[in-house]
Amino acid sequence: MEKAFWLNKWLSNEIGFHNPEAHGLLVKYFGQLKLTPGSRVFVPLCGKTLDIGWLLKQGFSVCGAELSEDAVIQLFEELAVEPEIVEVGPLRRYGNECIDIYVGDIFHLSREDLGPVDAIYDRAALVALPEAMRHQYTQHLIHLTDTAAQLLITFDYDQQRMPGPPFCVSDQEVAQHYAADYQLVLVDSVEVPGGLKGKCPAQEKVWLLKGK
Repeated sequence: MEKAFWLNKWLSNEIGFHNPEAHGLLVKYFGQLKLTPGSRVFVPLCGKTLDIGWLLKQGFSVCGAELSEDAVIQLFEELAVEPEIVEVGPLRRYGNECIDIYVGDIFHLSREDLGPVDAIYDRAALVALPEAMRHQYTQHLIHLTDTAAQLLITFDYDQQRMPGPPFCVSDQEVAQHYAADYQLVLVDSVEVPGGLKGKCPAQEKVWLLKGK
């Protein structure tokens, strides 16, 4: 998946993947991570998701990574937060005392620059990447966060019926990426109402990953 694909999506406002409210599965299951207030949550490939606002309202600190600077600018505008903008190597960090979003290629984000992370919330990152990139991404995420606990949401559907993104990530593939480093618990599996993009039946699956 070329970077230009996602940058063009934001430039042309083709963001049907952007939910108009906090994700219901986040609201329902994030508590299973058993985090204390003030814990720092990493949201990879975050866009301008309203999930970030929900996490902030629960008393968590949020950090994220996003390729599109347009998305990050809109995120802070919608949060009504004036960010401090700092160059961090090849990336640009937008942030204040409760939120830090790194703009640029997530693979250029270092563990040292990101800092300590207590948990990961991945709703739109793993499923946004083509199969050839997913192993690189998951290994980078594990290293970046020192195997922080994770709430992961995936899609499972017949990839032959519809090209991604979002891509199908099967239970077996989740295990291939994460079973060596995490205890994996499939918390829930729910049908996508009307099918994925109205084209084919799909399940949205909620995973809880805790370090061994």
